[in-house]
Amino acid sequence: MTSAINLDTDLTPFPDHTQLPDSDGTFVKNWQEHPQSILLTDSITPILQQLHPEGQYCIGQDLGIYWRLTDPPEKGAAAPDWFYVGNVPPLLDGLTRRSYVFWREHIAPLIVLEFVSGDGSEERDTTPWKGKFWIYEQVIRPPFYGIYEVNKASIEVYELIGGQYQLLAANERGHYPIPPLGVELGIRLGVYQNVELPWLRWWDLQGNLLLTGDERAELERQRAEQERQRAEQEHQRAEQERQRAEQEHQRAEQERQRNEILIAQLRSLGIEPEA
Repeated sequence: MTSAINLDTDLTPFPDHTQLPDSDGTFVKNWQEHPQSILLTDSITPILQQLHPEGQYCIGQDLGIYWRLTDPPEKGAAAPDWFYVGNVPPLLDGLTRRSYVFWREHIAPLIVLEFVSGDGSEERDTTPWKGKFWIYEQVIRPPFYGIYEVNKASIEVYELIGGQYQLLAANERGHYPIPPLGVELGIRLGVYQNVELPWLRWWDLQGNLLLTGDERAELERQRAEQERQRAEQEHQRAEQERQRAEQEHQRAEQERQRNEILIAQLRSLGIEPEA
């Protein structure tokens, strides 16, 4: 962990991500958090690449957002399980981000997601200057905030409206549209990394599931296999047609030979077949 800052010194300029702690020293509370974050990032990456062809965006996975300078510094950071910020560089001065320093970037994440490990009270805490809900709503102010509870197979999505978070209602598919991204967020029971769970997933606005790289590769493999099977069936049909044509040719040849024999027999008897 990076050493703490001496707050007795001049605070101008404020520290950057290389000077601030990149961890509070606690363990990840839920083993499912990392696979869930990877699943979200993997499946939405093609959408983000379309939105940012120049690559100017950042995804945080259990990455600290520094919003207030405190002693110790990590007390002034919130660490969402997953968040997305558009129009910022993925690297800073060629370095991988150790944290997202709000007082230097000035751009709020578009969406912040928390994965509940306990009873959800921490993620819904509105205590001023301390509670996660309050910090997101009043300071960091991402337009969308989601609270995902895998044990309940549920997701709450809030939208910042008039300076306060309003709980959104799900659409007819049970999803929550995130219009700036052109996607929907929801729950889907399935297997990921060999575990069946109600995973948090993305869909497009038409209700089509956004696939991971592995899922896209598997779908392509299935399509290739189907194409191979269609080609094989077509080959079999062509072979059957060739065999039928060959059989028809043989029948015609046998009939021709029988006719020639019959004509020869008639002529041997002095009978002209044409008469």
